[in-house]
Amino acid sequence: MAVAIEEKSASSPLSFLTDNAIALAITDTYSSLQERRRLLGLENPGTVDGIAREVQKDVLLTNFMFSGLRCDLQKIFSVNPLFRLQHGFAMGSQALPPWQLMALYGNSNVFMQAAYSSDKSLTAWGNLRWSPRFVTKTQTSIDPRQAQTMVQFDNEYTGEDFSASVKAISPSILEGGLTGIVIGSYLQSLTPRLALGLEGVWQRAALNSRPETAVSYCARYKGTDWIASAQYLAQGSLGASYWRRLTDKVEAGVDCQLQFAPGMGGAGMFGGVRREGTTTVGVKYNFTTSVYRAQVDSAGKFGVVLEKRVAPPVTLTFAAEIDQWKNTHKLGLAVSLEGAPEELQEIAERPENAQVMPPPI
Repeated sequence: MAVAIEEKSASSPLSFLTDNAIALAITDTYSSLQERRRLLGLENPGTVDGIAREVQKDVLLTNFMFSGLRCDLQKIFSVNPLFRLQHGFAMGSQALPPWQLMALYGNSNVFMQAAYSSDKSLTAWGNLRWSPRFVTKTQTSIDPRQAQTMVQFDNEYTGEDFSASVKAISPSILEGGLTGIVIGSYLQSLTPRLALGLEGVWQRAALNSRPETAVSYCARYKGTDWIASAQYLAQGSLGASYWRRLTDKVEAGVDCQLQFAPGMGGAGMFGGVRREGTTTVGVKYNFTTSVYRAQVDSAGKFGVVLEKRVAPPVTLTFAAEIDQWKNTHKLGLAVSLEGAPEELQEIAERPENAQVMPPPI
């Protein structure tokens, strides 16, 4: 009896919150659900932002096309932790500044990068990995040509079979209330091949304006050597993509974007809905020392990008785009020089460094 009294007195005062029938039922249900999800063999589907990453970010030329002349000089001082400096020079480009200095630092838990341009603009990124599954990302952009500084906070949680994210863009409470943009997204694997998700957006430019909300839905299906995805936005736009690996070195993708907006139609001002859309077809070839990308779209544009490593520290990039309907074209040529001491290359090739978790980029 004395032992039983001693054990009861040593229990927590808040134990009644967990030691009851309702809490035990919830715990058992959650454990059973987790066991069923584990038996299904579900994988992490990625994020809503990267629902079509294989096509839009890897095959198509959206992130690779440029114009004018560009030269990048990189110097690597350390591998683990990673520390690199880069000077960038550009001519004849409307998107790139004439000169840019960039510094990068990263280890398994921290990633920091800053870029200062000749137009006196400064952009900084800072990411922190709290745990193997939870990462916080920040971005700050200061541009003297803009009246307001852009600040972005992004919190991402990567589960075994889902991904959740909460993002805030230029949030502020200085005016007496919350303004800015808040975006929340969730993507869940339902089967080993199918994943469904949604994304909600809350936006308020100022306190004297009403908040605006929108919800979009997305789906992703993964086959043996192909991936299909679709996304519907509340504003009336629909996107669909299809990616396929043709061979070990060849990938192809199709991206279709449709927009539905009120138009003049054929019945005056209150006509029907105007439908606009663009379809883009792209292909990517991976060679031993080069990567070739090409795409053509329904708007009459044809573009190619060729990256060639002519030597271990030297990479040449050629980009070209022709607009058949507008009868315009643009060309781009870039040279990238990367310098690193030989001892750093030997350190990077060590087996223990191959198992190090990459920075939270």
